[in-house]
Amino acid sequence: MNRILIAEDEPRIAAFVEKGLRCNGFVTTVVADGLDAYEHARSGACDLVILDLGLPVCDGFTVLRKLRESRVALPVIILTARDTVSDVVAGLEGGADDYMSKPFVFEELLARVRLRLRRENAPEASLLRVGDLALDLRTRRAHVGGRAVELSSREFGLAEVFLRNPDHVLTREQLLSRVWGFDYDPGSNIVDVYVRYLRRKLGADRLETVRGVGYRLRAGAPPAASGTP
Repeated sequence: MNRILIAEDEPRIAAFVEKGLRCNGFVTTVVADGLDAYEHARSGACDLVILDLGLPVCDGFTVLRKLRESRVALPVIILTARDTVSDVVAGLEGGADDYMSKPFVFEELLARVRLRLRRENAPEASLLRVGDLALDLRTRRAHVGGRAVELSSREFGLAEVFLRNPDHVLTREQLLSRVWGFDYDPGSNIVDVYVRYLRRKLGADRLETVRGVGYRLRAGAPPAASGTP
């Protein structure tokens, strides 16, 4: 039975979340300040943290930073009234696994909790391979035809999504959500830019453009050679 830590200083919200989670079979603990949240999370007594940012004593950003500096890897879902892009970016880049803004729908929070726990408990393959393209998830290294290829963090993340979904058409919105973790301006061409980077490094014919939809990794792509997008 999974144990959820709810770090929330607003009693009404804490009680609402706790009741909903308990009704769905989770064991819950509620703390109302950042210091208690940090101490409980690092004790190993929970499997996931729902973390408010506006906590007293020390705020949620500080709790998150201290957890990751202490190499506490349990999933953290930020649940906060702060909804600016800068806050979302800071939370996700600071080590949060997900970010939800208040007001929220409990069913969505429950779905995200279940998803994070499922990913945490599922055995994870350390090597992804499609044809002669391979990604080592532990070392964060890529190989094409046995040749090592240097990828930036974003390039690697984008390549990982494609290798987990070979021959599937992925929309730009799906790629933004999975790799960047938050919504860019709908007019942003950041996905197209990074696809061009990958084509240069992994082979121009490997990533297929599906006009008006997105991109697809061709599982049967020929061995890559350096080329242009």
